[in-house]
Order: sequence, then structure tokens, then C-alpha cells
Amino acid sequence: MSAERVSESRVRVDVRKIGGIDEAEVVLPPGVSVLTGRNATNRTSFLSALMAGLGSERASLKGDAEKGSVTLEIDGETYTRTLTRHGDTVAFDGDPYLDDPELADLFAFLLENNEARRTVARGDDLREIIMRPIDTDRIDAEIESCKRKREELDDEIERLERLEGELPELEEERRENRAELEEAREELATVRSELEDLEMDVERSRSRKRELEEAFQRVRDARSELDDLEFDLETERSTLSELESERDELEERLADAEPPEKDPDRLAGRVQELRDRKRALDGTINHLANVVSFNEEMLEEEGLDLDRDDTATATNPIEALTGGDETTCWTCGSTVATEQIEATVEQLRDLRSEKLEERNGVESDITELTERRSELRTERRKAERAEEQLDDVEAEIETTNERIADLEDRIETKRAEIADLEAETEAIEVRDHDEVLELHRESNELELRVERLEGDLETIDGEIADREEAIEERDGLEAEHEDLTERLADLRTHVERIEKDAVTAFNEHMETVLDILEYDNLDRIWIQRRREEVREGRRKVTRTRFELHIVRSAADGSAYEDTIDHLSESEREVTGLVFALAGYLVHDVHEVVPFVVLDSLEAIDSDRIGRVVDYFRTHAEYLVAALLPEDAEALPDEYTYVTSID
Repeated sequence: MSAERVSESRVRVDVRKIGGIDEAEVVLPPGVSVLTGRNATNRTSFLSALMAGLGSERASLKGDAEKGSVTLEIDGETYTRTLTRHGDTVAFDGDPYLDDPELADLFAFLLENNEARRTVARGDDLREIIMRPIDTDRIDAEIESCKRKREELDDEIERLERLEGELPELEEERRENRAELEEAREELATVRSELEDLEMDVERSRSRKRELEEAFQRVRDARSELDDLEFDLETERSTLSELESERDELEERLADAEPPEKDPDRLAGRVQELRDRKRALDGTINHLANVVSFNEEMLEEEGLDLDRDDTATATNPIEALTGGDETTCWTCGSTVATEQIEATVEQLRDLRSEKLEERNGVESDITELTERRSELRTERRKAERAEEQLDDVEAEIETTNERIADLEDRIETKRAEIADLEAETEAIEVRDHDEVLELHRESNELELRVERLEGDLETIDGEIADREEAIEERDGLEAEHEDLTERLADLRTHVERIEKDAVTAFNEHMETVLDILEYDNLDRIWIQRRREEVREGRRKVTRTRFELHIVRSAADGSAYEDTIDHLSESEREVTGLVFALAGYLVHDVHEVVPFVVLDSLEAIDSDRIGRVVDYFRTHAEYLVAALLPEDAEALPDEYTYVTSID
């Protein structure tokens, strides 16, 4: 059902076989509708039918009917509810006005058995009623979810801040790399120009030149391979250093971890022993309870049918057992003092109390051992995971050392190969051979240097681009973080706001209603929120309680505080109605259902009923009240009066 208010239109209610109603149709205009009549005139049955059509299940079938229904026509829409008898139960079906009637049942459908009214009358905790529609478990779950998301955002924002902090260093490294690359390119261009000049002079020795160039190329290729091998070696050594650091950290973690003082699997046996002991104690306690109960019944002279061998036994068997100072024992048949049996029963009671205390102690030990076993298992799993990680790291260290040794061997081999290739090159005779050879060597080194610098520059450019792109996301993440913080604050204060609003609403409305109703010695009724520590299992938690305070005036004009038990029935009913109205307003029930239904106001005198109805009508679009004729006389003629339900 939509939360929007319906427009001010007449509501048609068609009832069939509900409560005491066989068939009835009533039209309710906006405002106050008064069902007036004596008792047993189906006024309450009609209100129950109206509530059923709106969504409540607090209605009953007519005694001789197997099926009943109620149809509501509101603002051009039709809502139908059916009731069908199935043995001893009644099933509700159809399409009511409300999908969930909980709010209306608590704060809008104010019949005699309304839970909000009765809670006040009994003096129970009012907070439970006010907070029942609030899904506090859902709120707690959402708080935990928001906290996890915010922690993830904190980590991501911190990572982005680190990346931003690294940008200046990367940009400086890029500038240095570009400068060094430009310098290397200029040197390479110079060397190549000198080579071209020299090669023109050796044009006549083409075959030698080609042989020399091929030799130089072999040297360049070998140097390039050597450079790759040295780079791979540097990478493997860096990896080895990281692995060794990780190994040291894991070894330190394992060394610092305290070994479990007990084996959790051994605790399982102890837990089972305690559970067996608890079951045995339960059996003993139940047996003792039965024995004590039986003997108490016998001592109270209920259900005895034992004979004594004197004259009184024939006429009064109870007297035979309990008369005088002696009693025939119903377990062994001997004659014993009554006080002795009572003392034995008292001993049995004491024994049962001892067994109860022992059972509670065993139950506490079971809980503690179960929790300790869980902690030990968690500690053992952590240690096992750390040992597995350490084994993996040590295996990887061994593999990395093998790769390093292999690379070092290959580098030595490659250096020897280069030395041989350079020796072959030097053996080729070309004019200006030495100078050409030196220039080719220099050119080869410069080419490799340029290639490496270009690769490094490309890598740095990529890292800077990645960081800049990631940093651009930080504003959005910070905004999301702020939204989560605000949402957490809202969730954490949501329940408290509702509590405060409910207390404020009740206190304000109660003050206004007391002024209107003019009770002679009733000065004030108000709710006070109190925080108190209560025990839940093995821990203490803080809970909120709504305490109802009442202040009266004595004959001498002095004020004193009273309790709900001392309120008159009229005052108690008014207090219950105002408390329900506070819930109606705090939970915005008017946005869910535009009705307030009133019944069982007989304890309030007619003038005050008129004032209560007049006050309530300002808060609901439709107010339907069932009143006796003499009570209805105090209400204005402008209200709608329904004198017959048919």
C-alpha cells in the first residue's frame, strides 16, 4: 500500500459474517464517526471488521459461519479481506489495505485489548512497544556493513595518498632519465658520424669490412645477451631479498606466538564429560522435583488413600496420615513423626537446590571450555597457516637461489664468449682497425644504453600515468567516505532519536490532555528515559528503559510522586490512549493508514470522552469510536453518528 494519504472521500464498509454481524454496510465520511448504542449491538464487531479490511488479523468469524468477508471502498479503490474457518483456526486471505498491519495494530487500532493501552495499564516497559516496529538487527547489520566499507575506503584513500606522494620522485626520475637519454643519443650520433668517416676510408677493403661488421654484430649480440642476463640476475636477487625478509617476518611471528597451552581436541573430551554430567544432574533434579512435589502434595492432604488400623481411619483417611503428631509413611508403611517427614522433604529441597547450583556451575564450565576450545583452534589454525607460508617461502628461496646460481654461471660463460669474440674482431686487419674497433665498441655500448633508457622512460611514463589516473578517483572516494560517515552517524543515532521523539511526543501530548481533562489532583504524567546495565549471558550491556512518572497534589497543596497502580481506571485509560497516540505520531502511522479506531472508553466520564475524541480527531483523517448513548451525548452534533449496524 502506498504511503500517500488518501484524499478526503467517504469510505464504504461492507461486512459479512464477522463477529456478531450477519450482514452490514456502513458509510464513514472523513472526520469523526461515532458508533453509538448499548452493549451487544455489534459496535466492537464492526470495528474489528474495519480493522480486518485495513489489514489486521484481530477479528473473528461469526460463530455459525464457515466464511466471512469485509470489503472497503476508499478513494475509488476496493480492498477485500476474507476469513475462512479451518477446524479450530481461521485463515485470512484477500487484498487488504495494508500489507503489514503491525504499526496500525499497535498505535491506530485502539480497542480494549490494544497492546499499547494494556502495557500502560500493567505498568510494563513502554520502550519495547515504541521500538518494536524498528528493525534494530537490520540497523546493526547495516552499521557493520558501513564500517567495513569505510575501512576499505580508508585503505584505498591511504594507498592513493602514497601514490601521490611518490609522484614528485617519479617525475624527477623521469626528468633525469630524459636528460641522460638525450645525452646518450647525442653521443651515439657523434660516434656513428665518426664511424661513417672512417668507413669511407676503408671502402676498398669491403670484404674485410663486412667480416669486421659481422664480428662487431656478434659482439653486440653477445653484449645484449649479457646485459639481459645481468638484468635477470638483479631481478632474482631483489626477489630473493624480499623472500628472505618475508621468511624472517614469518619466523619472528611464529617465535612470538605463544604455543597453545592445551590441545583443543583434548578439551572436547572434557566438554563431553561435562555435558554427560549435566544430563545426569538434569535427571537427578527432575527426579528430586517429582519426589518433593509428590511429598508436598501428600503433606497437603491431597490424593491420599491409605488405611490406619484405628477407628478414625475408617471415617477419615486424611486424619489417619496427618492427624496428631504421627503419620503413616506412604513409602514404607511405618509410623513416623510428621516433623520427621517434613524435615526429610526439606532436605530433599535443599539437595535439589544444591544440584541446581552444581548444574549451573557445570553449564558455565561447558560454556567457558567451548569458547576456549574455539580460541585454541583459531590459534592453531593461524600457526599452521604461518608454517605453511614459511614452507612455501623457503621452497621459493631455494628455487630462487638455484636460478641465481644458474644465471651467474651463464654470465661467466657469456663474458668468456664476448672476450673470445672481441679477440676474433681484433685479429681482423683493416686500415684504422684499432680506431674503428674502439668506435664500434663505444657505439654498441651506447646503443644498449639508449635502449635501456628508452625502456626505463616508458616504464616511468606508465607508472606516472597510472598514478595520475588513480589519484583522479580520490575525490569520489573521499565523497563516498564522507557519505558513509554521515550514514553511520545517522544509523547510530536513529534508535536514540526515535526514543527521544517518542518520549517528547508523549510528554507534550500528555501535558496538553491533562490540561484539557482537568483531573483534580493529577498534576503531571511523563516518561523518563533511563539507561541501565543489564546482564546478557556472561556480559553486561546498557539498555534503555522508559519509566512512567506520576505527580499528584495532596490536600495541603504539596506535590508527591505516585505509581501507575494508584491511577484511577479513567486516568489509566487516558494515559494508555495518549501513549498510543505518541506512537502514532512518532512512527508517522498517518502516512500508512488514515484511521484511528477507539473502543472501550466506558471508564472515562462522558465529558472527558468528548474532549479526548476532539483532541484525537486532529491527528487522523478518519476517527471511528464506539460509545454508549449517554457518552455520545457529550459530543458535538457535527460528528457522524451511526446508531445501527446493518
